[in-house]
Amino acid sequence: MLIAACTPLNLEPTFRDTLREAGINQYFLEMANIREHNSWVHSKEPEEATQKAKDLVRMSVARASLLEPLQEIELPVTKTALVLGGGIAGMTSALSIANQRHEVYLVEKDSELGGIARRMHYTLEGMDVQDYMNDLVRKVYRHPLISVSHNAAITDASGYVGNFKTWVNSEGRVREIDHGVAIIATGAEEYKPTEYLYGEDDRVMTHLELEGKIAEGNEEIANAETLVMIQCVGCRNEERNYCSRLCCSQAIKNAIKLKEMNPEMEIYILFRDMRTYGLHEDYYREAANRGVKFIRYEADDQPEIEAVEEEGQPVLRVTVTDPILGERVAIDANYVSLAAAVIPSSDNNEISQFFKLTLGPDGFFKEAHVKLRPVDFAAEGLFLCGMSHYPKHMQETIRQAYGAAGRALTLLSHDIVTVSGAVCQVDEKKCIGCGACASACTYGAIELRETKQGKKALVNPVLCKGCGLCNTKCPTGAISLKHFTNEEISSQIDMAFPALEAVS
Repeated sequence: MLIAACTPLNLEPTFRDTLREAGINQYFLEMANIREHNSWVHSKEPEEATQKAKDLVRMSVARASLLEPLQEIELPVTKTALVLGGGIAGMTSALSIANQRHEVYLVEKDSELGGIARRMHYTLEGMDVQDYMNDLVRKVYRHPLISVSHNAAITDASGYVGNFKTWVNSEGRVREIDHGVAIIATGAEEYKPTEYLYGEDDRVMTHLELEGKIAEGNEEIANAETLVMIQCVGCRNEERNYCSRLCCSQAIKNAIKLKEMNPEMEIYILFRDMRTYGLHEDYYREAANRGVKFIRYEADDQPEIEAVEEEGQPVLRVTVTDPILGERVAIDANYVSLAAAVIPSSDNNEISQFFKLTLGPDGFFKEAHVKLRPVDFAAEGLFLCGMSHYPKHMQETIRQAYGAAGRALTLLSHDIVTVSGAVCQVDEKKCIGCGACASACTYGAIELRETKQGKKALVNPVLCKGCGLCNTKCPTGAISLKHFTNEEISSQIDMAFPALEAVS
């Protein structure tokens, strides 16, 4: 056995590699981390810190004496990727992987590639979205290693890192796909407002719909005298308590375009908070300098709209409380544009169940760790990117798509993948088949199977991540976690208590 003391935790993999090279089982390693856990936090108490260091080393020795050799599992890797979603994120990831000579299956639920980008025409920085998207589509269709499925839906999925199986129903034909990794890029959808006369009056539209009319050169929009934009429609409320992030920049983008077309147009943006973060702040100032008027409203005092006639002309009267004047003001507008919320794809719930993925409280997919593993899921071999993660600008989507592809390639570039030996195991004699462990496992590694003695829990060691959650749920102690057994932990506690008594 090897006891490493006074070393940072990030050196643990190095020590394990050293043991392997010496022909010693790597699980004969115990860390007594008296740097982060002791010297750094007790730098002004040298005597107490020295005593604590002795305690930590003694506890590590006790545990090390009970360590057992464990065997890691080596699995072959299917060098094929599955990408769910044919938007900007999905196509970027698929091309990045295919360019590294790996076969890719690109699954799209619609009849065309492009996703929500098909409804976008330009970015705030001036990028032509349609040209960029069409170029991606051409590259995807022409790439010999990318197979595209249209009008497709996932019917089932199983497997584990390096060896997944997914069944895809595309245009009435079910296809079984073997793949080593999967990237979830299902995108997001636009909220269809039920407020502000949307769907009742053609003069009320969303920002995306307004952008389409601007791009096609709609003369009625270009010649309008007054246009009002209302922000935060369908989000930052009790139902969707999150910011869609894109709406403020989109409002600024459309306002600047309209001012370029018709400098005399009166444009009002009714907002709760303008969030043109980063360099987008410059465009906010540009819009203000061009005469765009900004009026802030509170969540409990939202704008109201009604269709009226003024001097025989039909107008949309928008009333809002001006915080500077301290009173309600009425704006007669020719058109009203709504910042409709970005909402999760309707397929997210189903896909999360097939692949055992975690959804956040807002319905978007949740990454394993926001800083350490921002494009990984908790389950290995599965990655995410684009607006399936959360609402983001196109530049962010493209960068994250490359990141997800890079993470996927770290697996596809190897012939085998090694799975940890520190996994759970079941003592069938103690197991009563209650299913508490299976319901607690977030990785789907435990299932109940019928045996001669009745239902018993069975752990798939490939899927198990050794989190130990099932151990705490088992009422009979039938499940134990290798490398963190009750005996090992108890031995450390036994060594700790005498030290605590001596201090007291």
